[in-house]
Amino acid sequence: MKGSFRQSMAWLHTWSGLIVGWVLFAIFVTGTASYYRPDISRWMRPEFTRVEPVEAAALGAATEHAVAYLGQHAAKARTWFVGLPQPDKPVLDLFWRTRPGERPGHVLLDPRTGTESTVRDTQGGDFLYRFHFELHMPPLWGRWVVGLCAMIMLVALISGIVTHKRIFADFFTFRRDKAPRRSWLDAHNVTGVLALPFHVMITYTGIVTLATFYMPWGVNTAYKGNAQTFFTEANWITTPRPPAKQAAALAPLGPIVERAVAARPEPLERLTIVNPGDANATVVAVFEEPHGLSHEHPQIAFDGVSGEILEVRDGGLKPAAKTFTVMTGLHEAHFAGTLLRLVFFLCGVMGCAMVATGVVLWSLARLPKPGERPFFGLRLVQALNVGSIAGLPAAIACFFIANRLLPVGLAGREDWEIRVFFGAWIVAALVPLVRPQRRAWCEGLAAVSVLCVAVVAADILTILDHPLRLGGGDPLFVWFDGAMLLLAALFAVAARKILRYEAPKRAAKPVPVPASPTRQPARRPEPTHA
Repeated sequence: MKGSFRQSMAWLHTWSGLIVGWVLFAIFVTGTASYYRPDISRWMRPEFTRVEPVEAAALGAATEHAVAYLGQHAAKARTWFVGLPQPDKPVLDLFWRTRPGERPGHVLLDPRTGTESTVRDTQGGDFLYRFHFELHMPPLWGRWVVGLCAMIMLVALISGIVTHKRIFADFFTFRRDKAPRRSWLDAHNVTGVLALPFHVMITYTGIVTLATFYMPWGVNTAYKGNAQTFFTEANWITTPRPPAKQAAALAPLGPIVERAVAARPEPLERLTIVNPGDANATVVAVFEEPHGLSHEHPQIAFDGVSGEILEVRDGGLKPAAKTFTVMTGLHEAHFAGTLLRLVFFLCGVMGCAMVATGVVLWSLARLPKPGERPFFGLRLVQALNVGSIAGLPAAIACFFIANRLLPVGLAGREDWEIRVFFGAWIVAALVPLVRPQRRAWCEGLAAVSVLCVAVVAADILTILDHPLRLGGGDPLFVWFDGAMLLLAALFAVAARKILRYEAPKRAAKPVPVPASPTRQPARRPEPTHA
């Protein structure tokens, strides 16, 4: 970093953005899609039909089915998690972990019969959501990588603000008919400045949401490594009880559920059963978060043996904890209605465009002059640009297609969907290495367009009650397919633009014409003096 402060900031902005640009693009794309995570999950499980809210008595009966199944298949687990039926997910969602290092158990049950549900096995929108902050890596490593990239992103944003002296003028400047580098720079500036408050907010809150994970030393020192005490004092969880190591039968959960539903206006979201079969068993009823910025779930803890209420957690967060939950709420936007969620989504799209144009700008600024050969680093960056900007959307489209075309009863079906996702992404990243740069862009963007259309075709052909076939059915399918067709059109237009692009011709410099010789006038002889 040499020169003035602004030049140093420009250097920092360029290289910080390039080093993590491809990872940031993946984080932005999957995070933006996660604003519609419930809708994606429901689209990927077309067997679900939206139902009316379940009555308390029916919830109690469904919970008894869940406990019977868990007692038979997860008797050694210390904690059971029971997701209760919701209008958009009318099944029992059971999860348990027996011991560290073992694959956790997960199953969906029919709430009326207690038998395993026949819906297709898929992670749905949860895969994109978890990829957003774990990159499908072990949680420890994935969250550290994402956190480091988010911190570098914050550095890139601040240095970018310092670098652009004309930041408000850039808001209104886009010269698409100029040289490629100028057009890409204008696109980078417009998408960065237009949603700048969102970019800063989403990056900062993303770091804060996992702050205790990145910087656990304060909690470890103050609470001597007992993080549960910290979470309890912050009013985030109910007070945990150690096991009594004395066997005791779990009380019927039907009456507990009915009491919980009667105590709160929010829908009951899930039950957490800690130390089942122990005298100190605890049943925690967790409700949906109230509407508002703060991301907090009211909770009621019951004694698992007697059924008595032990504790009620209903707000009352301390200032630091309240600030944290507000930051989390801002980042996840669960409070947003239909219109505001669309605004968040469009700002996320601009974030994707900002990162994509930024990494492309680096390669455009280093294009070789006529007659020179591109160096290896440039070719690698160009291939990674295509593999990320076109490859990731192509992989997501293949993920959706696999959801429709893989057999419903296939063993390990959700793992096969993920394998298709990464397989398609790897192919899309390798092909640009052996193709000319311009053709690689055209082929990559055109492939995304075709795959998006294929998603719609697979949806209509495989879903018998699709609205476009029978005129009824869930309108979600129409909205989802419409969004995929819009993406297909955008990628097709981009591919066509690149294919037909011609650099503007520079006006030829006028050749200087030598002046024609002119006869100099005869000089009058100077007078002589005697």
